[in-house]
Amino acid sequence: MIRRVGEPPLPDQKYILRPGAYAILPLQGRFLMTAEVEPTPDIQLPGGGIDPGESPLQALHREVMEEVGWRIAHPRRLGAFRRFTFMPEYDLWAEKLCHVYVARPTRQIADPIEPNHRTLILSGEEAVNVLGNDGDRAFMRRYVLAGGPVYSKRLADTSSGKS
Repeated sequence: MIRRVGEPPLPDQKYILRPGAYAILPLQGRFLMTAEVEPTPDIQLPGGGIDPGESPLQALHREVMEEVGWRIAHPRRLGAFRRFTFMPEYDLWAEKLCHVYVARPTRQIADPIEPNHRTLILSGEEAVNVLGNDGDRAFMRRYVLAGGPVYSKRLADTSSGKS
């Protein structure tokens, strides 16, 4: 069973399953985040819904590009969580099944193309304090406390040919 975070589902509310892929993106001791500025300000791990016919990894690459404008490499799945929420932009009550990865940002290609999104670069502590949902915060906290930046350095060394 995948752990639920946040509010329990409302007993009489019907929820639509909405799988998504999200990424912790370490960048030189800090982290790339996305800030959705409208309709409701919210800071999130970059990522989003998996479209029909798309794999979680395909969605992760697409969503990171749309929300922060970066290409990524070496995604590694950390786990998943569920949360029940109303998504006003879709007028939808959703059971979000959130797959969380860590990946290495390799190159900024563009500014975010997702409407109302801005890229932020925050410390681990800042990210944990401002992330807008309990699941994102839990994964970020666990990553930072486990020495995540050490893992990120290993990723960079491996991809540059160092061992």
